[in-house]
Amino acid sequence: MPEGDTVWQTAQRLHQALAGSPLTRSDLRVPRLATADLTGRQVLEVVPRGKHLLTRVEGGLTLHSHLRMDGSWQVYGPGERWRGGPHHQIRAILATAAHTAVGYRLPVLDLLRTGDEDKVVGHLGPDLLGPDWDPDEALRRLLADPSRPLGEALLDQRNLAGIGNVYKSELCFVLRVSPWLPIGEVSSPERLVVHAKKLLEANRNRRARVTTAEPRPDRRLWVYGRPGRPCLRCGTPVRAADQGRAGQERSTFWCPSCQAGPQGPAPS
Repeated sequence: MPEGDTVWQTAQRLHQALAGSPLTRSDLRVPRLATADLTGRQVLEVVPRGKHLLTRVEGGLTLHSHLRMDGSWQVYGPGERWRGGPHHQIRAILATAAHTAVGYRLPVLDLLRTGDEDKVVGHLGPDLLGPDWDPDEALRRLLADPSRPLGEALLDQRNLAGIGNVYKSELCFVLRVSPWLPIGEVSSPERLVVHAKKLLEANRNRRARVTTAEPRPDRRLWVYGRPGRPCLRCGTPVRAADQGRAGQERSTFWCPSCQAGPQGPAPS
């Protein structure tokens, strides 16, 4: 699932493949961009901003994309078979003489002036993996609504950018607090931003996300994706439930024994 670390890795791959070279092919397969052509323009850089990707090209233009749940960018060499999915799922193709970047299942794809990037990312809080990271500002934003459940506050990209559903659940477990605990009741809340930073930093160069320091594939994460299975710390069955405002619910995983606080909805 794409989160801040995945997007950071994607930006690195795209930057290495495209930056410094003119585009020999530009194919943006969304209706509003059907006539846009970036061919001949040099790619200046590809940078991540939270879960957003900003591909900046000469002429003051930025191609903005977001992976959401299952989008991806794949990079291929000349003659290499494209393997990211069926062709009808392709939303963007950017090619240089040496590489081709193909965007699959991209739910967000926009072309805008580079000077207008704040229109799409200006609302974001400090980026956990970005040069703008400011733990004090992130904590201030998190605590602005002290009654809000911790899990919801962590997912809100306006508070801090880069945490998704996996890190939300794993961070709450590491801190031994329930995702339903009001954030204003978290003791030593500064630990939230410290541990969030550590988790994403530790995984930004890994191919497989790990929060437990356990190399076995079925033990790399404490609770995420493990409903009904024994907690790796105490053996209690891990629980799962939807959390969030109506229409914005996301699956949450936690150990009812290891994590103190409200335990969410009763199992059905």
